[in-house]
Amino acid sequence: MRTKPAIQRDLLGAAVLHVRSGRAVSRSSLATALGLAPSTIGLYVEQLIHDGFVDESGFEREGLVGRPKRILTTSAKAGCFAGIEFNAERVQAVRVDFSGNQVASRVKWLRGDGNTRNVLQAIKSVVTLLQRNAREPLLAIGVGAPGIVDPATGVSASYSLIPDWDRVPLADVLRKDFAVPIIVENNLRAIALAERWFGGGRDLANYAILGPRSGVGVAVVQGGRLSSGAHHAAGEIGHWVWPRRTGQPAELQEILSAPAVWRRLSGAAPHAHLPDDLHAALAAYRDASGRAWDEIVRDYARVIGYLQLLIDTGVFFLHGPLTALGARFCKAVELAARADFPALARAPLAIIPSTLGDNAGALGAASLAMEAWAPVGG
Repeated sequence: MRTKPAIQRDLLGAAVLHVRSGRAVSRSSLATALGLAPSTIGLYVEQLIHDGFVDESGFEREGLVGRPKRILTTSAKAGCFAGIEFNAERVQAVRVDFSGNQVASRVKWLRGDGNTRNVLQAIKSVVTLLQRNAREPLLAIGVGAPGIVDPATGVSASYSLIPDWDRVPLADVLRKDFAVPIIVENNLRAIALAERWFGGGRDLANYAILGPRSGVGVAVVQGGRLSSGAHHAAGEIGHWVWPRRTGQPAELQEILSAPAVWRRLSGAAPHAHLPDDLHAALAAYRDASGRAWDEIVRDYARVIGYLQLLIDTGVFFLHGPLTALGARFCKAVELAARADFPALARAPLAIIPSTLGDNAGALGAASLAMEAWAPVGG
């Protein structure tokens, strides 16, 4: 067995990830996944079993001949992970067990009190509620934060909908109350991990998250890895300058965010009060037609076309309230993009409304914690 503790820890963590995902179900498949000798893998598996993180039972026969292999699984009761996502209106949280099964969820509404102090207090409160009556130890907390985030320092730089949110050291603040690793990432990139563990991205190495919510952003997974950019600002397409059909150009988020789309479809004024349930309000336009619908489809087609020519992804997963418009909206955008961009006429292009719902950000944050965790020591 390798002797450096850091290397041992990383390999043990990687072994758990492969077993949890189902990509490795036996010692031999785990050895192949990690590129290690079977004898070395045997030592790591024995340690993980001894520490209670992995179970080995039953048999799996590979083919009709050869010796049957014992099946590896993670032990659901070995611990749990908390995932937190927040915006100016609410804090959403989930708890997943060691095998990645969701076992609890909580929501705390801010009700107009969206300042930094109240948001931080709400996050602490919801984690405490989430852990109430939990029998398994909390191993790590993941946080999906809006805006630009530095994962290395755990600092959330800014968020326009919380005016006093300025370089908030989220990881340091939460670590004082919860003595576990804290992993912080942009919320859309967290959602990308939710698709990998809980949604349609499980078997995909290349896909993108399209997130028109209070703003507009994308998150990109390429070669199985999240793309964050040199300054942690990759995907901030809401700041693209976009031509209006009348008047001066505006940022993309002013035209294609979920609130903006509802106002365009409903004919409401640019700053009209939003419905309490934006998803339900948009669902009323699932079968819409007419000029507003066509213009929104065409605008989204241009966005998708530019992005596809830039990143050449496999699938776009649509998240947020616009999923209420359903597969018809996604197909209309896809067809319009092919029509507007000759290079995409026969290229693979798919836009799929996500099925993960409102929990996607919190599930993604829990996924951050799962992927970052590794056994202490080794």
